[in-house]
Amino acid sequence: MRISDRFSGCIIGGAIGDAYGSSYENLNEVEDEHTFYPFGKPEKEMPTWRITDDTQLTIATCEAIIDNTELTTETFAHKYLEFFKQRKIRGIGASTLKALRELEAGAHWSLTGRKGEYAAGNGAAMRIAPTAFIKNISHTLIREISNITHNNDEAYVGALAVNLSIQAAINGEWTGKENLIAILIDQIPDTRLRDRLIDIRDIERLAEIGNLGNDGYVVNSVPLAIAAANQVADLGMEQMFNQLIETGGDTDTNASIAGQIAGALIGRNGIPESLMKKLAALNEFEWINKTIKAFIQKQNWEQN
Repeated sequence: MRISDRFSGCIIGGAIGDAYGSSYENLNEVEDEHTFYPFGKPEKEMPTWRITDDTQLTIATCEAIIDNTELTTETFAHKYLEFFKQRKIRGIGASTLKALRELEAGAHWSLTGRKGEYAAGNGAAMRIAPTAFIKNISHTLIREISNITHNNDEAYVGALAVNLSIQAAINGEWTGKENLIAILIDQIPDTRLRDRLIDIRDIERLAEIGNLGNDGYVVNSVPLAIAAANQVADLGMEQMFNQLIETGGDTDTNASIAGQIAGALIGRNGIPESLMKKLAALNEFEWINKTIKAFIQKQNWEQN
């Protein structure tokens, strides 16, 4: 499979997961059999797909790479701030919002965002995927890109785990037959996130993993998303999303990260047409597709 197809699958898969998951985020089914409706029981509204900051900031990461020959932390901080000023980001998390406001006020990226325990969100992990397609990108740069908004070891390791998962698909280390979680464990630092991966390594039911945590805490979300992607070869992408969304919690980010990793494995051509049609119906699809094409052209992949 050409790397351009894997990249397209990664970005498209993430966008589908984001849009699909956002329509169910924190949506709880309430038992209402004993509820009296004086005017009749209202019809249940169908969830509406919508793109959120998960995809928007991933596209910002893509554009930072497209627009610059030399990649530095300032490159990415500037692009995220540009998107913020142009109001291209919807539903920003607290840590990211704090960082962007501080960047807008002129603060250096190393001084922005949250630090400590409250910075262990999944915001860095959700936008890092495009870096996996850049050769020889350092772990130091991945850490610094994470630190722009989430200056926390767990947040960094979450972003690193996503990057390494996609790289495993690109280099053939993970073909869908191997246990992706087992592959990652020896490659990431000793953290609570690594401990969670060890705990869930041999658990197959996503619901069981989701019971350990499914919110925006990176120790919960990234391992859950990786576990879901790990099953895409058996479940198929749509069923993978369905099972992941059924676990509840931060469904848009969980599904977006899982979609990025799974999409890198199966490629754009492996994504079901039914999901592609739903994404193509969104206003942002042309922007997403245009960015993918520009990224591929910048990397000269079509000439290989």
